[in-house]
Amino acid sequence: MTAIAFVGLGNMGGPMAANLVAAGHDVTGYDLVPEALERAAGAGVRVAGSAAEAVAGADVVITMLPSGRHLLAAYRGDGGSEGLLADALPGTLFLDCSTVDVADARAANAAAVEAGHRAMDAPVSGGVAGAEGGTLTFMVGAEEADLATARPLLDVMGGRAVHCGGPGGGQAAKICNNMVLGASMLAVSEAFVLGERLGLTHQALYDVMSTASGQCWSLTSYCPVPGPVPTSPANNGYRPGFAAALMAKDLGLAANALEETGVEALVGSRAAEVYRAFVEGLDGEPRDFSAIVESVRERSGGAEPATE
Repeated sequence: MTAIAFVGLGNMGGPMAANLVAAGHDVTGYDLVPEALERAAGAGVRVAGSAAEAVAGADVVITMLPSGRHLLAAYRGDGGSEGLLADALPGTLFLDCSTVDVADARAANAAAVEAGHRAMDAPVSGGVAGAEGGTLTFMVGAEEADLATARPLLDVMGGRAVHCGGPGGGQAAKICNNMVLGASMLAVSEAFVLGERLGLTHQALYDVMSTASGQCWSLTSYCPVPGPVPTSPANNGYRPGFAAALMAKDLGLAANALEETGVEALVGSRAAEVYRAFVEGLDGEPRDFSAIVESVRERSGGAEPATE
């Protein structure tokens, strides 16, 4: 049994912490949102009154936070607090599962090591369903020894952990993957709206593309129109599995990396622009990233969906 502190118990962190409890680990959690703490407590997580209280005595500190700014503030301290690095026992392993900028991940790692700890970045893919089912894929940036220590925990929370190199390597792989995901969802959505205009039913187009060269995860697992894939958010009012705001954030990180590295990626850059505009238009409404199909339809003059 490992003593684990879990900071960030939202839609992803909460189920991940619950799976660790179910596997027999001692998990103490903290979140700023009372409802998240209540759900975690219901799953057997010991709720702490502060982040400092959560990490006291922990062997491993897992963080799942919204951005690099939040991660660095949590590690280093903000507003007069000393931060998690100062509150943890010497030699604690800090495992960050947030999706942040590569530079922020490396800065967080360096701060942890300087404070006498071990650290690794391990962002995830698989969405809320993967977090709940323990089937996430972890993209890991770490030293081999630290990955070996964390692997039993990663195996509980996910189905696969891929070592992507040293500090920041996991974040680099995550933003590359999600740049493809965002661009492919946009392309699939545009294809369905074009099909509507050309008189194709959603099912007919799906039956062709799912077994032809247009096949991709955005189509066969997360189809953006109702009907063909019953488990996709399109059949649940586009309730977020992976929120559009998170996709816009990830594509923004990819756009930053493209600029920093001098890579001219016309498709990835355009996808970032489209999702940013889409999210701004939602005005805070929670929508799945596959709802981008509605934006395509609206920008195309409001094409009517074909009969299923």
